Amino acid sequence: MAANLQLISYMLKHARFSLFYLIISIITSSCTSEKNSTKDHLVFKYNEHKNIGSLDPAFSKDLADIWATHQLFNGLVQMDDELKVKPCIASNWTVTDSATTYTFNLRNDVYFHKHRLFGIDSTRMVTASDFEYSFKRLTDKKLASPGSWVLQKVKEFSAINESTFQIKLKQPFPAFLGLLTMKYCSVVPKEIVDHYGTDFRSNPIGTGPFKFKRWEENLKLVFRKNEIYFEADEKGKNLPYLEAVAITFLPDKQSEFLQFVQGNIDFVSGLDASYKDEILTAEGKLRSRYSNDVKMIRGPYLNTEYLAFFMDPKLSVLKSIKIRRAINMGFDRNKMMTYLRNGVGIPAYGGFIPKGLPGYNNSVGYKYNPELAKQLVAEFKTETGIVNPEITLTTTSNYLSFCEFIQREIEKIGIRVNVDVIPASSLKDAKANGQLNFFRASWVADYPDAENYLSLYYSKNFAPGGPNYTHFSSPVFDALYESAYLQTNTDKREYLYTKMDSLVMATAPIVPLFYDEVVRFTRKNVNGLGINPTNLLELKAVSKTP
Repeated sequence: MAANLQLISYMLKHARFSLFYLIISIITSSCTSEKNSTKDHLVFKYNEHKNIGSLDPAFSKDLADIWATHQLFNGLVQMDDELKVKPCIASNWTVTDSATTYTFNLRNDVYFHKHRLFGIDSTRMVTASDFEYSFKRLTDKKLASPGSWVLQKVKEFSAINESTFQIKLKQPFPAFLGLLTMKYCSVVPKEIVDHYGTDFRSNPIGTGPFKFKRWEENLKLVFRKNEIYFEADEKGKNLPYLEAVAITFLPDKQSEFLQFVQGNIDFVSGLDASYKDEILTAEGKLRSRYSNDVKMIRGPYLNTEYLAFFMDPKLSVLKSIKIRRAINMGFDRNKMMTYLRNGVGIPAYGGFIPKGLPGYNNSVGYKYNPELAKQLVAEFKTETGIVNPEITLTTTSNYLSFCEFIQREIEKIGIRVNVDVIPASSLKDAKANGQLNFFRASWVADYPDAENYLSLYYSKNFAPGGPNYTHFSSPVFDALYESAYLQTNTDKREYLYTKMDSLVMATAPIVPLFYDEVVRFTRKNVNGLGINPTNLLELKAVSKTP
């Protein structure tokens, strides 16, 4: 085995990429019989290649931080796998005063993780005052939490008594409960935060199913079971089932996958180019060599990948709605997903709202129709006298293959496309300041409500002050968007969302490419690891078979 590991190390440093598959074969043939310990089934192990910046929920901006803090902290409410808001520390709530006042009644059996600063019993019960403190901390400019925006629509909040917490909004906002499920809104204990100050990031005390044990930054992070956790399963058995969670920090996805194949970690998330062809067929099926040991879970992810037009372009070609519609119809999204993503992802034939969210409708977008696309381009040439229309598509290196595919397809319908590759930071700044006529972008939901997607087309949200990067503007859209704020009936709000999405697509300020999917690979002995459209890692109900 040692000789094999030395060979692998050498090959990773010196071999060509194609030899990666030989490495996989060596591992699978020689490592399957090794086990770490007899208690391996009590520990869930995963790798975080992007590292973790903070274990303070007020700084849980990136998915890596969110996954970790989700095991340690709770809020008033939580989201289930169907994107429905459920009770958490709040057992129930009422919404009054024309949907502007939210009153939460707290459970009386939620305790912070044990810590010497709590005194004799080493813990204490969570009260409404703790939420008042946590929310004030979140909005404190000195803390500079990236999550302070979550409470922008809040007028005031207060602890009515020990078990009642109330929030008043400036105006109705139907998606507000969804915002409260974010880790930013977790409850933290004042005495512990005051004691550690900025070091609370590495000394977290929460109420979650797991408690902090040890963190060797860039090496390993360990959580242990919270023996006094308040939630139980449907049979009344206390959660969590696992004894511990162990996180490593190998810096690249290829090394992470090698560890997964060896059985040293239990779970891999996402489909990286370094191993996608090794583990999946072109149709997105698990290859037979892995079927005995690996499970694949996949489902919609609240992420829309798209191309965007700046609606006030200096380039006259893109001012034409016929050109924008022709581009939407001029390439085969199914073919693109098969060749470039091994079938993982949903071709975007709907609008901007991704599959998995209320408001999504597969009929509001554009289907592949190269003949109609050619006709629209021919009409544009006749009307404008521009015989050879030419545009530039700006992207980052990660999405170059997609843009080159679209480039080849769009040139077949009569539009020349130049692909310009720039750094991600440059693209971010340029699109915010209206310096790009045509560019690749993506939008991952900040909170699970279609309003979050439609805000990109509200005229008062023009970039750089807001997320409307296309500068799309429509008085009809704005009126519908504002009326949706006042609509508390979910079915009626969903209707408005679909209508707005359809209105956007009729003008074609964007070219939806695909709605992403969450893809997870686990060992066959992992049970209870579900999947959800926000790609949240939920471990409290996970168990492993010995």
